Amino acid sequence: MDFNLKKTLEALLLSTAEAITLKDIVKVFVRYHQEMTEANESLAAGQGDTEDLLTMPAGPGLVTQAQVKEALTSLSKEAELEDKAYRLLEGPNGYQIVTAPQFAEFVRLLRGAPRPMRLSPAALETLSIIAYRQPVTRAEMEAIRGVSVDSALHKLIELELVLVTGRAELPGRPIQYGTTDKFLEFTGIRELSALPASDVLSNHQIDEWMRRSEAEPEVISDEHVGLSKEPKSDELPLDEKFVELDWQKENVESDAASESELLSQPDLGEKPSL
Repeated sequence: MDFNLKKTLEALLLSTAEAITLKDIVKVFVRYHQEMTEANESLAAGQGDTEDLLTMPAGPGLVTQAQVKEALTSLSKEAELEDKAYRLLEGPNGYQIVTAPQFAEFVRLLRGAPRPMRLSPAALETLSIIAYRQPVTRAEMEAIRGVSVDSALHKLIELELVLVTGRAELPGRPIQYGTTDKFLEFTGIRELSALPASDVLSNHQIDEWMRRSEAEPEVISDEHVGLSKEPKSDELPLDEKFVELDWQKENVESDAASESELLSQPDLGEKPSL
């Protein structure tokens, strides 16, 4: 029987529900190669059993990690393109065959398992902050969200998606939080660097935003909206004098002047006598 690396890997992955690392897979082929070598040596010395050797397929020789990784990548692509009932995923603990998403509900009903956990919007926001910002303190999370994160944080710790990673070198030594390996499995990624890039949640921009939020609010003046600067009371010239006017007196004098002007003018309506 000819050796087929991809089918052998598929059989290994189907034989266990646990994830398998590249090193573990290579060790399997190393042990297989050693057993083949020992069997051939025993047979050559007349001490081995021919039937045992015939039951073993033709040896693949020493298989490298690069060859295994290439074959696993090919298997993963084939499962996607051919729309098989399973998918091959690479997680933080190695490679694993899982049920395709469209069949997950039927498998759940067969096993009698509860529905998969769903996170609330508050928990998702808190988890996102921890994932991109870790290690992060409770105060930093609340500064970013603007509300308390106690309930969401306790739920994430209960689900083993978040754990305590240490204490910050700040006054009071606040507790810092980070994500777990279960978070990687929950999101379907191998490592944190595989998270989608987010400029909004980058450390530099968050630090800058927090510094601005702690600064005094900027006062908008007339100059900001294109108006001339209005002088304040303490900015008026010291030698400038202001006279208080009696508006009633001014109005009486103005009316009297207008009447005198009317009386001094000739009556243009009279006709000359003949």
